[in-house]
Amino acid sequence: MYDYCIVGAGITGITAASILARELGKKVVVIEKRDHIGGNCYDYVNEHGILVHKYGPHIFHTRYKEVWEYLSQFTEWIPYVHRVLAYVDGKYVSFPINIKTLEQLFDRPFSEQEMRDWIEKEKVPIKNPKNAEEMVISRMGWFLYEKFFKHYTRKQWGVDPKELAPEVTARIPIRFNRDDRYFTDPYQGIPKNGYNAMFEKMLEHKNIEVVLNTDYKEYIDAISFKRLVYTGPIDQFFDNMFGGLPYRCLDFRHQVIEEELYQPAAVVNYPGEVSYTRVTEFKHFTKQDSKKTALCFEHPKDHLSEKDVYCYPFPVREALEKYSKYKRLSKKIKNTIFIGRLAEYKYLNMDECVKRGLDIKNFANTQADQNERFNYLGL
Repeated sequence: MYDYCIVGAGITGITAASILARELGKKVVVIEKRDHIGGNCYDYVNEHGILVHKYGPHIFHTRYKEVWEYLSQFTEWIPYVHRVLAYVDGKYVSFPINIKTLEQLFDRPFSEQEMRDWIEKEKVPIKNPKNAEEMVISRMGWFLYEKFFKHYTRKQWGVDPKELAPEVTARIPIRFNRDDRYFTDPYQGIPKNGYNAMFEKMLEHKNIEVVLNTDYKEYIDAISFKRLVYTGPIDQFFDNMFGGLPYRCLDFRHQVIEEELYQPAAVVNYPGEVSYTRVTEFKHFTKQDSKKTALCFEHPKDHLSEKDVYCYPFPVREALEKYSKYKRLSKKIKNTIFIGRLAEYKYLNMDECVKRGLDIKNFANTQADQNERFNYLGL
């Protein structure tokens, strides 16, 4: 008999298990379909001793002090501030757009006022942008859209930016200063020994049992539990009753080369017409000493089967309308809590996933009905 059965050993499920067991004394079983914990945050040391993120780069950043302090119980941090470059016109250019970006593109200095004046002349007056393309050109104009967004967005999503919700590109800032940090959160870093080492410590507790390589539907009838925490794909929970929810996936192609360093930053975006969207070089995170370096090329692709790596919920109206049907249905399921990226069909940063897990302690001991619990989580 378990108090809680948690479906999914990703960052949300692991945090929830840790909180329930450590702070509330609950007995928990975590069921994971893959052969490893950590979900898409999974990392490992390759044969050359380099710490590699299997599913692309994961840089932890948060504004939540409680999230940072909780994880810091289980890891030391490598101080790392993420700075991204884009390969444009044969050179590496600062991204997101800031004063340095224009200086590098035009090979001349810009002041803050000069940048503001230039952007003001470039941007297209659109009061209410209706799609991802209009969102960019209304903020910074056609020139920067063509250089940084048009081809990248089309590759990333497999459709024209006109077909995507404006929120897709709205999250990319434009800065009228020289701040070239990708994230501006006060807490940023990489777990010193990797994410998996941190996750293993979080799950090291007498009240936590982890079952890998197992579809929960094939296991759940063999155990007894009081409540279910579901972090998997919500459409699969309901056997695709309203049809499968679409995702954009990635093909991660790893490569080791005989060079100490391949590129000048950990992540370089390729907004041009090459097939991949970005290249990650992991040694920039860890500063490991090696005469070889490990790279990951990301090639976006459609979601065709459950074997594909779920990466991004598809930001189109039809998908969100379908999800809303599953969401309404989920509220009728008693003693089941739906949290996390896949269960909420929402792109959540890692810290938000951790916060979902931390927040479980605020209602886990209550007798509130399902609707009240969902309202608490803001779902």
